[in-house]
Amino acid sequence: MSNAHTHPDPLPRGLLMAMAALVLVALAGVSAVRLSGVAVRAPDAGTVLSRSLKFSDASDGGVLVIDARSGQQVAHVQGEGGFLRGALRVMARERRMRGLGGEAPFELLGRADGRLTLLDPATGQRIDLEAFGPTNAGAFADLLRSASPSDPIRSTP
Repeated sequence: MSNAHTHPDPLPRGLLMAMAALVLVALAGVSAVRLSGVAVRAPDAGTVLSRSLKFSDASDGGVLVIDARSGQQVAHVQGEGGFLRGALRVMARERRMRGLGGEAPFELLGRADGRLTLLDPATGQRIDLEAFGPTNAGAFADLLRSASPSDPIRSTP
């Protein structure tokens, strides 16, 4: 007596070939779009608030936030500053790689749809802050909210 059992194929060969062809077509389509350079992200909503900000390290390890237009201190972020410091570190690294200094301010943009964007006009680099969750984006939203009507915040239609 033979104890050898033969198991039928769980999926027919034709079905496996069709699934493989579908994966290959999907990969080819994604590759074609990526290589073509076509932008696949949704356009940004209009900017309703814009603030030019400079950031510097404080002696206590925090981050000083200066309004670039008025030269006034907007905020002093205590301690490490977590997400705020991390986002700025990424932007500063890009400037260093391009041989640029830290003199040029960053632009913090408040969009009509409530989203926030941190833009570095010197390098063109941007961080869409909502991608990191409401708590992290809130660290930057507070910088827009901290302005009083007399502060030089530019509103654009």
